[in-house]
Amino acid sequence: MVPKVYGIGNPLIDIITQITEEDLALLGLHKGTMHLIDVERRKELLSFISDKNKAYSCGGSCPNTIITLASFGIPAAIAGMVGSDDFSDIYKNRLIELSVFDELHRCEAPTGSSIILITPDSERTMNTFLGANRLFGPDNVNPKMIHEADFFHFTGYMWDTDSQKQSILKGISLAEESGTKISFDIADPFAVSRNRIAFIDLIERHADIVFANNEEARILFDNYDAYECARSMGKLCKTAIVKNGKNGSFISNEGSIYAVPVKGKEPVDTTGAGDVYAAGFLLGLCRSLSLFDCGLLASFLAGEIIGQHGAQFSPEKIRLLADLLETNSWK
Repeated sequence: MVPKVYGIGNPLIDIITQITEEDLALLGLHKGTMHLIDVERRKELLSFISDKNKAYSCGGSCPNTIITLASFGIPAAIAGMVGSDDFSDIYKNRLIELSVFDELHRCEAPTGSSIILITPDSERTMNTFLGANRLFGPDNVNPKMIHEADFFHFTGYMWDTDSQKQSILKGISLAEESGTKISFDIADPFAVSRNRIAFIDLIERHADIVFANNEEARILFDNYDAYECARSMGKLCKTAIVKNGKNGSFISNEGSIYAVPVKGKEPVDTTGAGDVYAAGFLLGLCRSLSLFDCGLLASFLAGEIIGQHGAQFSPEKIRLLADLLETNSWK
């Protein structure tokens, strides 16, 4: 068996806790975004939340998407770099449990982590220590898996280090050689701010499918209208998706635009909502659904993930959702 989806991303151990708006202001953090942190800042934040209840899980934007796909039976691989520590063992064992193709490489640097702070409005603010992830490079990319996959998936976070960016550019070249579709999730407003011109060029020259939320799309196209952003992005690539929060999402495909309604619960934790949306859309494509139904399935799964804490479904929840998918009653 070969993977239908091959992803390159940042495997991170998520450390999740609830904080107040006042705590967030005290820490000087911009709500709802991802901040890259160093060892000292990581130590400071861990000290700040030391007396709070915390949950730990395997995370990272692309890994969340790949893990969700594998949970629903899609052969999927995740490539990345971890350390030679306990966190890497936890991560790799979790991939085995989920039947994910393990393309993680080990090094001596510590496994990356993300301290996720959730405010009462369910927004998550991520503080990411890349650690071992920074060392993933072009030599770690598996050409055979990309050539045999249907989709090559990655996120804008990979532009935070040159070695990771070069690994993605190699993956793109390999995908284009074999006709593997290229799926790009912009993933973070700050990533767009840092790489706007590079992302526009990537979307126009290489991407088949692009995911953005309304804030990312606004920065990309200097436009607050999510519909217009979808239309603009749709001129650059075949399939463009702009997620517009509680207002649903827009899918632009070869000149046609579909408005997909939100299918959600009251948000408890928005961690991983975009990652699961991407998984739902790719799951729909793997199952040969119409583009509108791909968007509807993506919206449904994203709506389910925000109704719980954490960015991944429990085995029990997966079984329940899988039954709904098989009987087509999820609609």
